[in-house]
Amino acid sequence: MKKEEHGLSTLPAARVRQLLRVAQRRRILVVGDSVLDQFVWGRVHRISPEAPVPVVEFDHENYMPGGAANVARNLTALGVPTALFSVIGRDESGRHLRRLLVESDVDCEGLVEHRGRPTSIKTRIIAQRQQVTRLDRETREELDPQTSEALLCALENQLDKADGVIVSDYGKGVITQWLLDEVRTRCRARGIWLSLDPKPARRLNLARLSLITPNRQEAVELARSVDARFGASGSDPFLRDVAARIMASLKPALLLVTLGEHGMLLCQREGAPIHVPTVAREVFDVSGAGDTVIASFTAGIVSGASPIEAAILSNHAAGVVVGKLGTAVVTPDQLLESFDREPTRPEQSGATRMRKR
Repeated sequence: MKKEEHGLSTLPAARVRQLLRVAQRRRILVVGDSVLDQFVWGRVHRISPEAPVPVVEFDHENYMPGGAANVARNLTALGVPTALFSVIGRDESGRHLRRLLVESDVDCEGLVEHRGRPTSIKTRIIAQRQQVTRLDRETREELDPQTSEALLCALENQLDKADGVIVSDYGKGVITQWLLDEVRTRCRARGIWLSLDPKPARRLNLARLSLITPNRQEAVELARSVDARFGASGSDPFLRDVAARIMASLKPALLLVTLGEHGMLLCQREGAPIHVPTVAREVFDVSGAGDTVIASFTAGIVSGASPIEAAILSNHAAGVVVGKLGTAVVTPDQLLESFDREPTRPEQSGATRMRKR
């Protein structure tokens, strides 16, 4: 791989406005594992006498769409017409998730209810702006063939009206090799852009997609490399070798490696990788930041942005959401405002990697 190039960190506001206007006339379909994110908020004043753990005094709780549902919510927050294709349980959590999505203007006709499969729930307990612990209630069993076929049928009915498809794999079993192969074949036949946020532990064949968006650790796993100690910046030789291996083995049109406080590395089939430095000013919570990246990047691409323009757009979008608590989204006004500010480096933090949950 050629020596890395250093990319810009901003775009003219007029260009951002143009891309956002076009995005609102595009349609993107999202398929993958959906989650109901529960946030329990409280305060800690003492340690439990029963065990060396903090006692959280409950204040309030709220719920947000997570996983593939958060990708869809990020798109509609930008004004992009979006439909979600996923599986939820025939339970109260599934009904709650559907209500939240409808309130966010997400087309839910592709949500398949499964009587024997509970809706995935992630409960985060937060005190003084710090996550104390997380409780996951979910199944990771692969989707049965009948439900997979129903999901594909619902997706295919809307493909002819789609400009892009995003596959969001959170390792909960919705994205099987069969389903991915079928989606890839149908998108390729129609010339539809196909983005994927990977879960490398699944060992799926991810060859020849339009875009893959791993974080740093996921990139190492995709490359089947030994996770040696290496720097986080885009110029690190080990990271560039990892990116080169992924490009050679999986042959995506684009590879976007998110690097947390160090920005992101954009790789294309031709040319040197491009490092896009972060624009985040403060980092409070990285929950769902990867969802924001793949949503805004794909929205940019299908609206006519070049790869580097889409990377800058998604970098700014991620910079906005990590400054919020909870599974957050960015609005067009917030995104435009971020382009009016001079980028500054955030304080170094061990918790700023854009991580799949």
